[in-house]
Amino acid sequence: MKSLLFFAPLFRPHAGRLALALLLSLVTLAAGTALLGVSGWFLTATALTALGVSFNLFAPSAMVRGFSFIRILARYFEKLVGHNATLTLLSDLRRWLFGALFPRLPLADRSLRHGDLVTRMTADIDALDTVFLLAIGPFLAALVLGGAVSAVLFVLLPDAAWIYLGAIATSILVIPAVLARTTRTLGRDAVQAAATLRAHVLDAIAGHDDLVVFGQTGFVAARFDAASKTLAHLRNRQGLATTIAAAAVQAVTGLALLAIVFVGLSAVQSGALEGPVLAGLVFAALGSFEATAVIVRSIGKLGAALASAERLHQIATAPIAIRDLARPVPCPTTGAITFETVAFAYPNAEPVLSEVSLTLAPGEHIAIFGPSGAGKSSLLHLLLRLYDPQSGAIRIDGTDIRDIAQTDLHAHIALLSQESPVFLDTVRNNLLIAKPDATDAELYAALKNARLETTIRALPHGLDTILGETGTTLSAGQARRLCLARTLLSPAPIVLLDEPTAGLDRETELALLADFPNALAGRTVLLATHALLPENTPFRLMVLTDRSLREAGQPR
Repeated sequence: MKSLLFFAPLFRPHAGRLALALLLSLVTLAAGTALLGVSGWFLTATALTALGVSFNLFAPSAMVRGFSFIRILARYFEKLVGHNATLTLLSDLRRWLFGALFPRLPLADRSLRHGDLVTRMTADIDALDTVFLLAIGPFLAALVLGGAVSAVLFVLLPDAAWIYLGAIATSILVIPAVLARTTRTLGRDAVQAAATLRAHVLDAIAGHDDLVVFGQTGFVAARFDAASKTLAHLRNRQGLATTIAAAAVQAVTGLALLAIVFVGLSAVQSGALEGPVLAGLVFAALGSFEATAVIVRSIGKLGAALASAERLHQIATAPIAIRDLARPVPCPTTGAITFETVAFAYPNAEPVLSEVSLTLAPGEHIAIFGPSGAGKSSLLHLLLRLYDPQSGAIRIDGTDIRDIAQTDLHAHIALLSQESPVFLDTVRNNLLIAKPDATDAELYAALKNARLETTIRALPHGLDTILGETGTTLSAGQARRLCLARTLLSPAPIVLLDEPTAGLDRETELALLADFPNALAGRTVLLATHALLPENTPFRLMVLTDRSLREAGQPR
C-alpha cells in the first residue's frame, strides 16, 4: 500500500474529474436503486388497484420514467468523465515514469531484463486504472448508498435495518477485505509471471535467427509453454477466489432480502407498514447491492495493481548511476577526444576494459574491431557517459566529460547503431527527431548524403509518406540509410557508429560502409564493427582484444 501512496501526488491534478466521476457513479447507483424501489412499489400498488384499492397511477409512472432517464444520463457521463480522467492519469503516469527513468538508465541493477522493463512501462501502468476506476469509486459510492438505504429502513422498518446494515457492511467491507488478503500474493505472482512471459517473447523475437541456427527453438517453445501454464494457473486461482467472493455476496444479499421480507410481512400484518412500501423497500435494498458486485470484481484485480505499483516504485526510486556536477562546465565544440588509461567493469562482473588509451583528432575516422564481447560497445557507452570508468579519464579538448552536463554532452554526440529505430510515422517526422526546425531542403540534403533521396522522392507522398512499423515500408538497407540521414541531420560534431551494418547482407553492408567517409566528412567518427571494411576506406584501424586496444595497421 505504501507503493500505491507513492503515486498520490500524481492523482491530485485529476482530483476534480475523479470526484465528478465518483458523484456521477453515486447518482447512477442511487437512480437505479430508486428506480427498483419505485417500480416495486408501483407494480404492487397497481396490482392492488386492480382489486379495488384507489391508487394514482400517474405520479409513480412519471417517477419511473424520470429515474430511468437520470440513470441513463448519469451512467453515460460517468463513463465519459471517469474513463477520460483515468486515461489522462495513465498518460501522466507514463510521462512521469519516462522522466524518472531517463536519469537512471542504464539501470544499475543489470539483472532487470529488457522484457521486464518494457512490461513495467506498459502493463504495470495500465494495471493502476483498477485503483480508482474499478475500486475506489464503486467502494465510496456503495458506502454512501448503503448508508442512505439503511437510514430509510431505520425510519420505515427498524427491525430489518440492522440486518440490512450488517449485510451491506459484510458485502462492502468484510468479503472484499478477505478477497484482497487472499489474492494479494496471487496478484503479485501473476504480475511476475506475466512479465516473465513477455520477456520470453521479446527474447525469442530478438534472438530468432540464433535460435534457429543452433536448433534451440524446441527449448524456447517448451519454456514459453511452461510460463504460459504458470500464468494460466495463477489467473485461474484468482478467478476462482473472485467467483467464491461474488457467490458469498450473492448469498448475503439473498439472506438480507429474505430477512427484510420476513420482518416486513409481520409489519404489514400488524398494519405498521403498507404492502407496496414493503415491496419498494425490498427492491431498493436489492438495487443497493449492485455496487458490491463491481467492488468484488475490482478487488480481485487489486492484488495485481498493488504489485504493479510496487514494481513501478522500485524502478522509479532506483539510484541514479550517473550524476552531473552541481556546476558543470561547457562542452567543448571541437578538439581531440582522448581515452587516458581507461579501465571499466560492469557491476558484479569481470573487467571489460583495462588501461585503454586512444586519441581521436578532430575530424578523424577510427574503426575498432574485435570479437563479440570484447568491449567495443562499452567503449562507446563510456564516451556517451552511460557509465563512468573505474579508473582513467575521457576528455574532449582536455575537458573531462564527467565535468560536462550530460544533456550538453549528448547534444554533441550522435549515435547510429544496429538498433537505431525507424518509427511508425512519416519520413519527415523520423528525420525531425535530429533537428526539429529543419527545412525540406535540409531534409533532402541529408537524404542525398545518405543516398536515399531518390527513393524518398519516389514514395507516394515523399517526405510525408507514412512508414510501416519498424520501417517495413523500406528495405533493411534503406531503413538503415534513413537512420544515417537522421544522424547526418544532427549538428553533433562527434558520431558514434555501433555495429551499424549488423543484419545486412554483404552487398548492402559494403555499400553503406563505403558511404560513411564522405557522408560524415568533417566530423569525428568512432566506428565499432565486426565487418570487414571496403578497400581504400580512410579509417584508422584499431583492434580491441584482451581488454586493451592496439593499432591494426594502415588504412586500406
